[in-house]
Amino acid sequence: MVTGFKEFILRGNVIDLAVAVVIGAAFTAIVNVLVSALINPLIGLFFAADSLDTALQVMVPTLAGGTSTFSFGAILGAIISFLAVALVVYFVFVVPMNKMRDRAAVKAGVVEEPEDLPSEAELLIQIRDLLQNQASTQPAATRSTRLPRD
Repeated sequence: MVTGFKEFILRGNVIDLAVAVVIGAAFTAIVNVLVSALINPLIGLFFAADSLDTALQVMVPTLAGGTSTFSFGAILGAIISFLAVALVVYFVFVVPMNKMRDRAAVKAGVVEEPEDLPSEAELLIQIRDLLQNQASTQPAATRSTRLPRD
């Protein structure tokens, strides 16, 4: 039982995932501060607010007679923060990892050949031939020469 767990933990994928989670959390903290301290106030200037959290707020009446606030600016800020984190992770981790894998594949002599895809005309010819074969195998009594009307 313990050896099975040890083998599971020592697999490369689990360790890579753990490292990615830790590094992702660290980058998220950095990017969140950057967005909240720099980007949100700059965008908030356009909406006459301190930040996006207080911008684009809509007050709506509730059924109980009070009011409720929709904070569209906070949602926009969260979207900007997410996109900033995704951008950093992509360019700092994904792009270099892809380049390293490509270089390792070239060193190992594994080169992927792009698959030749048929052209649009070839596909249309194949479809036509399939339809002709299907029509010729259908019994004459079930074939209709006219299109059905709605």
